[in-house]
Amino acid sequence: MKIVAVSGAAGNIGYNVLGRLADGYVYGDEPIELRLLEVPQAVQALDGVIMELVDHASPRIANIVATDDPEVAFDGAHAALLIGSAPRKDGMTRGDLLEVNAGIFATQGRVLGQVAHPDCKVVVTGNPANTNALVAAHHAEKEGFNPANITALTRLDHNRLIGQVAQRARVSAGEIAQVAVWGNHSNTQFPDLTFATVGGTPALDVIDRETWLDTIVPTVATRGGAVIKARGGSSVVSAASATLDHLRDWEQGTDGRWVSMAVPTQSLPEDARYGVPAGVVYSYPVTIENGTYTVVPQLELNDLQRERITSSANELLDERSTAAGKGHLD
Repeated sequence: MKIVAVSGAAGNIGYNVLGRLADGYVYGDEPIELRLLEVPQAVQALDGVIMELVDHASPRIANIVATDDPEVAFDGAHAALLIGSAPRKDGMTRGDLLEVNAGIFATQGRVLGQVAHPDCKVVVTGNPANTNALVAAHHAEKEGFNPANITALTRLDHNRLIGQVAQRARVSAGEIAQVAVWGNHSNTQFPDLTFATVGGTPALDVIDRETWLDTIVPTVATRGGAVIKARGGSSVVSAASATLDHLRDWEQGTDGRWVSMAVPTQSLPEDARYGVPAGVVYSYPVTIENGTYTVVPQLELNDLQRERITSSANELLDERSTAAGKGHLD
């Protein structure tokens, strides 16, 4: 049986994630125990989510535990989906948001390090995801936990990039391979088609370079804001799906396919960082085998790629400095 902890379980993304976990999307027919973590003021809403999970009558759900205590939620957990985070409010700067959430993720990282299964796979979806994951990894490592097991979600950006290419090439998403998202889950990210293929043909032979750089890159990088403007709320179905794609591939492997994951650079060999400094959580193209991710090695980067990779790394270093200045990182 797998123990899966989900923070923000009563929120919209958590609500969507739980239904698909119950349907076996990640673990197939293996039974799971769901540990649902929420803030005290959301417990009533969480009760409603549990009612629906009971009514789902999934044979895969062995047990459900609802709690506002991270020690209860994370105890022995094999996977933790950290979806809950404080939302950005009017007048808040990105630094303000970092300060509020860094405290949350420092606590969750510390508790994960103390009580989670030593091989627990952690996916941080709550924004700002990269630096939230960095803070969590920092505090988990102090408790003896492997920081490489704490990752941040850029699979949503990866999937968005695939969707944009598929739409323009008029093919199914399954025809698209070897896209990559480098950097931060922010406007500085680099959705990269340099190595991508469409039905085995180089993507940049199908989509011209100008369309890629002038249209697709900004569309992917600002898609979250566009969704909010169009529907009056942030991405839910796509974010939930990407969170589970991330965990499923980490558990089951990618069979050589490239996927994008944001991972702690200090856990990578120096020659796998592509010039990104240690001490940030950075998105790379990776492959996964036997539960271990590996950054795609020995890619020959051009000047544009290096410039964009460095730009996003610099933003993450700034975020790290902000978190450190508030006492959440050494």
